[in-house]
Amino acid sequence: MIQADSDSSRRVAYFYNRLIGKFHYGKEHPMKPKRIAMAHSLIVNFGQLYRSLDVYLIREAQLEELQKFHDPEYVTYLSQYMSENKVNFVKEYCSTNNDGVIPENLLEEYRLITKWSQNKNTKNLNSEYKVGDSADNPTFSGLFSYCQFSAGASIDCAHTILTGQADIAINWSGGLHHAKKKEAAGFCYINDIVLCILELLRIYVRVLYVDIDCHHGDGVEEAFYLTNRVMTLSFHQYGDDFFPGTGQLNSVGLGVGRYYAVNVPLKPGISDEPYLDLFKKVTSRVMETFRPDCVVMQCGADSLSLDRLGALNLSIKGHGQCISYMKQFGIPLILLGGGGYTIQNVSRCWAYETGICLGQTIDQSIPSNDVYYKNYGGDYHLHFPIQKNVENKNKAEDLNKIVSQVYDHLHNLENAPGIHFHDVPYSFYPNMELEKDEDNKMKMDVKQEISLFELEKNLGISDEAHEISVNSGSRKLHSKES
Repeated sequence: MIQADSDSSRRVAYFYNRLIGKFHYGKEHPMKPKRIAMAHSLIVNFGQLYRSLDVYLIREAQLEELQKFHDPEYVTYLSQYMSENKVNFVKEYCSTNNDGVIPENLLEEYRLITKWSQNKNTKNLNSEYKVGDSADNPTFSGLFSYCQFSAGASIDCAHTILTGQADIAINWSGGLHHAKKKEAAGFCYINDIVLCILELLRIYVRVLYVDIDCHHGDGVEEAFYLTNRVMTLSFHQYGDDFFPGTGQLNSVGLGVGRYYAVNVPLKPGISDEPYLDLFKKVTSRVMETFRPDCVVMQCGADSLSLDRLGALNLSIKGHGQCISYMKQFGIPLILLGGGGYTIQNVSRCWAYETGICLGQTIDQSIPSNDVYYKNYGGDYHLHFPIQKNVENKNKAEDLNKIVSQVYDHLHNLENAPGIHFHDVPYSFYPNMELEKDEDNKMKMDVKQEISLFELEKNLGISDEAHEISVNSGSRKLHSKES
């Protein structure tokens, strides 16, 4: 059953591209982009959800957009891992349009393709960038295209908010919070979150970043460690050499950014009640003190119970209550994905939280016609039971000390700091031709893909219907039904 609450009037933009679920880190790698396709399939099959969304087709971020944060040489290095499908598209487009005007971004990609094709038998490996030198950050077919999709959607989430097209924007393929300026880390290569926030800062004075992933949002914190225009707030598992090993309570920022980094380190086993009590106490004080113009929230689902890598013990409803709480402040909200390695629970979680954004509460079984139905392994309820008899190693007095210390740090700040803001924002919305052919080398069940496409067509929400021209890089496929 899907129940609508009284707050269902907010406009929600949802970004997706069926290509995103086809990328593959490797058979044994815990990061599975397929989870994004699974979440999308649930959202489609809970038909009332999809019909209530403004749906946008994700486009690939341009090189110049990625370089707004990332080192140009690092971006160039990653570009050698474009998908074969993209390479063929760019070659054909540029070779057949010599007499016309070719977009500069495609010309730049064409130059890079030419450069790498000259060394196609010897991939240029550079240990400085941490790409391909460990099991965590492998190279794989279409790696760069995957990064472009993730970043393009998060940048366009910012665009829909800034242009007033949405109150809430969702990109479940984003949230790759570990990537550094010129270094891959923790399964992340391009930091779409930083790019999204930088775009917001063109107009907004203050942006709050909230991270409920099991792992510390180190890449985002590092990017804004020296500024008072972005406050980073991370709730994460910490200690016992848990990755990435950062995010201690006394890590608070430097220079004018001192006390604008807020960290809430947790021990394993915390469940809904103490987590939510802590979350609300901290975020309420942060909102009161910082008074952001917009909130960007990383909703990593590895903080759920039974995750393959994380050791927290949240239920889907508990995780979702964090989104509900932030939503009630009534300011623009961007939700991004992140971690989550028990993929059938990740898809459940993000479908449920899409409903929360729409003011709809989902509490029913997985639809039997869902193309990934068998992936749910016999437990076909949307909400799964958390682990029982798990020790919560977070003592009440320790959590109270964390709250007290965070309050002390925030007390050092002036309320809603004044900022001299002279940057004149400009737009660089791309006009890229979208790929029409799917990459046959990506590993995904073709029958599932065709079934989902047919369902979308029957519902009138496929990319062949309701296409509307909007002032955004991503194409609008479907408008909320009134």
